[in-house]
Amino acid sequence: MSSFITRLLGAAAPVRVAQAKSSRSAAVFPIGLPGLTRPQPRRLSELVKQGYEQNPIVFRAVRMVAEAVASVPWLAYVDGLEAPDHPMLSLMKAPNAAQTDATFIETLVANLMLFGNAYVEGVSVEGALQELHALRPDRMTIVPGSNGWPVAFEYKVGADLVRFPAGEGPGAILHFKFHAPLDDYYGAAPLAAAETAIDIHNAAGQWNRALLENAARPSGALVYAGPEGASLSEEQFTRLKAELDESFSGFRNAGRPLLLEGGLDWKALSLTPKDMDFIEAKAAAAREIALAFGVPPMVLGLPGDNTYANYQEANRAFWRQTVLPFAARLQASFASWARGAFGPFELRLNVDGLDALAAERSAEWARIGAATFLTDDEKREALGYGPRAASH
Repeated sequence: MSSFITRLLGAAAPVRVAQAKSSRSAAVFPIGLPGLTRPQPRRLSELVKQGYEQNPIVFRAVRMVAEAVASVPWLAYVDGLEAPDHPMLSLMKAPNAAQTDATFIETLVANLMLFGNAYVEGVSVEGALQELHALRPDRMTIVPGSNGWPVAFEYKVGADLVRFPAGEGPGAILHFKFHAPLDDYYGAAPLAAAETAIDIHNAAGQWNRALLENAARPSGALVYAGPEGASLSEEQFTRLKAELDESFSGFRNAGRPLLLEGGLDWKALSLTPKDMDFIEAKAAAAREIALAFGVPPMVLGLPGDNTYANYQEANRAFWRQTVLPFAARLQASFASWARGAFGPFELRLNVDGLDALAAERSAEWARIGAATFLTDDEKREALGYGPRAASH
């Protein structure tokens, strides 16, 4: 069994095109010379550090979406019938030796939200798909072909490079991406859409920290009231500034009395209501960040969001508008990609066991159960179940 790690230490995999694709527009693709790599913008890596690693709103929003998507159970169907023992379900349960199904899907979802792209390597043995590995998007580069479609993916770790073929089936890379109207190869990252809001939120936090370090109160001014026309000497000014920094700045010195001498007078400077607008600006930035990741601000506990009447409505909207479409998107891509290994099959979401939608599901069952014009099998079909097995 060979994964990208072992291939980094050995020979690079040969490039092969699994399916020939061409169109009339391919001849005018503005992509430069075929075979040359198209690297992803590197600024996203720095944005991940400033956003996900240093901003609590981004971190929590990404974790909420990733954990929720990973918690949705999957079902497999072959020819319209449920196949609980389908090999794709077994593979997703244990994608590789280092990850469970939850951590694997969380990684893919987080990569998509932070980079706009996620990549999966399928490891096969004698044509049978055995393992799935999530690859880091910042290390992946797409190689375009002469017809405008990717022909290969290059994964670089340090000085080592592995080349994967593009296409479908075992041995090829599965590429998830969000739609990017101005990029033919890479997806648009929700993190990039929230960049301005993240900058505002981080700047407001730094402002608050600086205020705390300066005695947690508005700054003031020392006014020299000595003889007319007199001023402090350079030596006096330097000594005074050093004493203020050492003895009266920082939260540990908050409230410490200030001893003035030699005609010095302290004049406190207060903030105007306009200066205090940064508090509302920080709250507005937090709401924009949450919305960019598809999380209702109320679910994150952010103030000022009156879109939903209560938390339950906001949580249902989060699951219906963000989590379930995200999970369905992953399922459709996995099913299409793995048909070469497992034959035709379909993946569906099992929403019956989701606590977040329990009330909604109960209401649906009650409504359909009360429909006297439907047969039992029609009711089962409306609820997503097959016909009742005939009794013998």
